Amino acid sequence: MNNASSPAFEFPFLEECFSFRDTVGQKIIESSRTDDRDAFYVCDLGDVLKKHLRWMSALPQVSPFYAVKCNDSRAVVTTLASLGTGFDCASKTELELVLSLGVDPSRIIYANPCKQISHIKYASAHGVQMMTFDSEEELIKVARCHDKARLVLRIATDDSKAVCRLSVKFGSPLKACRGLLERAKELGLNVIGVSFHVGSGCTDPKAYMQAIADAHCVFKIGDELGCNMDLLDIGGGFPGSDDAETKFDEMMDVINSAVHKYFPADSGVKIIAEPGRFYVASAFTLVVNIIAKKVIMGKDSSSDEEDEGAKEKNNGRTMMYYVNDGLYGSFFCSALECSTYLPTLYKKPKPDEIMYPCSIWGPTCDGLDRIVEQCYLPDMQVGDWLVFENMGAYTVAASSTFNGFKRPDLHYVISRPAWQHMQQIGLQGMPA
Repeated sequence: MNNASSPAFEFPFLEECFSFRDTVGQKIIESSRTDDRDAFYVCDLGDVLKKHLRWMSALPQVSPFYAVKCNDSRAVVTTLASLGTGFDCASKTELELVLSLGVDPSRIIYANPCKQISHIKYASAHGVQMMTFDSEEELIKVARCHDKARLVLRIATDDSKAVCRLSVKFGSPLKACRGLLERAKELGLNVIGVSFHVGSGCTDPKAYMQAIADAHCVFKIGDELGCNMDLLDIGGGFPGSDDAETKFDEMMDVINSAVHKYFPADSGVKIIAEPGRFYVASAFTLVVNIIAKKVIMGKDSSSDEEDEGAKEKNNGRTMMYYVNDGLYGSFFCSALECSTYLPTLYKKPKPDEIMYPCSIWGPTCDGLDRIVEQCYLPDMQVGDWLVFENMGAYTVAASSTFNGFKRPDLHYVISRPAWQHMQQIGLQGMPA
């Protein structure tokens, strides 16, 4: 395995008989000793390892090329480089990050169909050859800037069942593929395969079956035109936590069936994918602090769905909690995806503790900065902590410092058994 060398990262091992949640609790105790009580992440790199092993077991014919845009944390990228994954990069900055870790350019696909010219030149100068395209204009740019490019034609798919649709922006319709392949030959360009993306957060496993069938049709067109195509990129869309609406195993069954039908092992076609949230969503836990609180009294403050008994217990009180991270930070994509992240409590409530309807708001001055429209929590106080799990995907990478609020600090841990397992399978370059 071609492993990347990497700089050292300082993070603790999980203590013996010490769980990841214990580590989160320890960090909360440490942070409670200061006035700042800033929001922070704790990442279990051992969870990233578990996801990798699960992928390799479920999809042995498909090589993972991690989508850096999902979470560009250097420790995560270093971990995956050490595990031997490939990388899906979308910009010069992402290329620089991956290449700086010693990753061979052959393990990178520049999977952005609409590239800036200077970024294409950077890829050319640093040996990154695989890149996607979906238009004649992109072919012309590549022909001028990268004579050794190995091009992958991205096709549009039915992503209507995805949380974030991508084919409205990227991908060539099937009817236009022949013309693009012909134009590539005229320009002397080497088209090596086909790619697609069924959308981020795909909820319909059958979308992969149709997309793989469509890719097979394009391969046939390529054969007719004399293209030597031997790569299929099935993109991303894979769930990152077991509580996702669509289960990972369901997708794997569909993908393995489609691959076996259209691109069997003896076809000579290499198959890759671009998983992002699958690898990192469940590895990250976000901890936020309640910085302000407002109590609203009155019968109209409770939900219409709340039963009369509950209203009587909480006396019609609704809580508004303000925390030190929000939509302009770690929760940016929750608004785009129309998804809800519900918090858990650092300390479990007592069995008879009254639960109040509440909303949770971010720290900025924007009235739209609401994280949770309604959930039920006990009477919390300023300075208390809330925990959000499964926060590794499109959070760290998408956050901003709007209104001057800083991004949460990142803390990394790994269990000794996970570390030892990585050593046993010959991996090098991991943080120590």
